[in-house]
Amino acid sequence: MSSSPEIRVATPLNVPDSDALRFLPEGPMAMVGDGKLSWVGIQHGANVTHGSINVLDLATQQNQSFDLPGRPGFAFACQTAGKFVAGVERSLGIFDTKTGEWSTFCDGVDEDVTNTIINDGLAFDDNLIFGTKDLAFAEKKAGLYLYRGSDQKLIRLRDDQICSNGKMLRRDESGQLFLIDIDSPTRTIVEYSLDVAAGTIGEPRVVLDLTDDPGVPDGAILTPDGTGIIVAIFHPGVADQGETRLYDLASGELRTVWQTPGSPQNTCPSLVPHEGKLKLIITTAVENFSADEQTQCPNAGRLFVGETDFAADESFERTVWPV
Repeated sequence: MSSSPEIRVATPLNVPDSDALRFLPEGPMAMVGDGKLSWVGIQHGANVTHGSINVLDLATQQNQSFDLPGRPGFAFACQTAGKFVAGVERSLGIFDTKTGEWSTFCDGVDEDVTNTIINDGLAFDDNLIFGTKDLAFAEKKAGLYLYRGSDQKLIRLRDDQICSNGKMLRRDESGQLFLIDIDSPTRTIVEYSLDVAAGTIGEPRVVLDLTDDPGVPDGAILTPDGTGIIVAIFHPGVADQGETRLYDLASGELRTVWQTPGSPQNTCPSLVPHEGKLKLIITTAVENFSADEQTQCPNAGRLFVGETDFAADESFERTVWPV
């Protein structure tokens, strides 16, 4: 018989401090430096077609925001200070926060379908894996892509997702690479074998089934040792708190729940070194809430910080794009 999960309560930050930035924060990522992270504002309102890259200092809670020419799905810091690789609308490019310049290096994402934009992604070496989302959240037409850095080739791995979210990589004992992926409306988390050289994935295997859950799995990360998966749960409608959960990857057992009081729509988790520990950063959203519902969920759209037992040692790897 499984034991009850440990309950932890995450602390809301005073970030973001504007309605535009609280609408749909996602994609927190640790940057070089203690307590430094980036995150994206996917769009700055229900009818707004641009968003931003944001840089936050946990120590001071100072947030810098840089407007983009469209809606970003993800952004990762580059080796060059002030630059980010990002997926914006249907293109991949480099954004320079110092000049505001956006330079595209790959177009043609979902070029044969309508009403989709780039969503969540991950970077490894000089490769990117990312998905898109149907803006109507209705049709199985969104893509799952590999951008292979060795030959700058864009490869579509799937063309039948609805809202492609959390992306993670792991290797087994033999060295085989696996992609863990979430197409949120399915409420399942699946794993594929991944062959970067061939540009292919294997058949999906369900590693976590949340089809009976009222919440929707959104962004997710692996624990530092690779044995657990931390999933942000997007709970539709008003609730007293949201949840970001740690599951054992092998057994599916729920181990820990971080609650986000007054903010039920959790979007993405990340681990960020700060003051000798790995802090769990959780983005949450205002998206879909009426004015009355926002009043009932006063912390919606804020970033939260949760305590973990993970050590911030030298083995912690930050994602840095080689440009």
